Amino acid sequence: MTKLESPPALAFIASDRPEAQASRRTLIARYGAVSEAEADVIVAIGGDGQMLETLHANLKRRTPVYGMNRGSVGFLMNDYEEDDLLERISAAERTVIHPLQMDAWTESGEVQTGLAINEVSLLRQTRQSAKLKISVDGRVRLEELSCDGCLVATPAGSTAYNLSAHGPI
Repeated sequence: MTKLESPPALAFIASDRPEAQASRRTLIARYGAVSEAEADVIVAIGGDGQMLETLHANLKRRTPVYGMNRGSVGFLMNDYEEDDLLERISAAERTVIHPLQMDAWTESGEVQTGLAINEVSLLRQTRQSAKLKISVDGRVRLEELSCDGCLVATPAGSTAYNLSAHGPI
């Protein structure tokens, strides 16, 4: 077992599932907890939805998030284990997430901006089909697409969609 020089201050965030809430209480009793704003590491307990929600809530703060699966889908999560949590966090391989930013212009010219970790989507709001021009990283990928909507996925999102459709990862 590796001895940590200074244990990180942990915040525990859990989904509404009873198993996740019970695990949160157990982990807080065992390791202590601080608020998200004070945390060196945030431990997200639940499924992939909880991980995505926690990442979104902390994008500006850039606090590392360590996920533990207590949900129904845990593609983005580590296995749940109460023992040696500090050592597992210390040994975890860091993955840097680059959110996808969507800038959408309304018919009146107003810009709507959003950040996404999995995907961005756009759905038409009228009975008429939408006419979209799609650019990714400043490069036009589709000059004109007439459709009801569009979804552009990040690598994490496309992998999850393929997995849920029983396709290749």
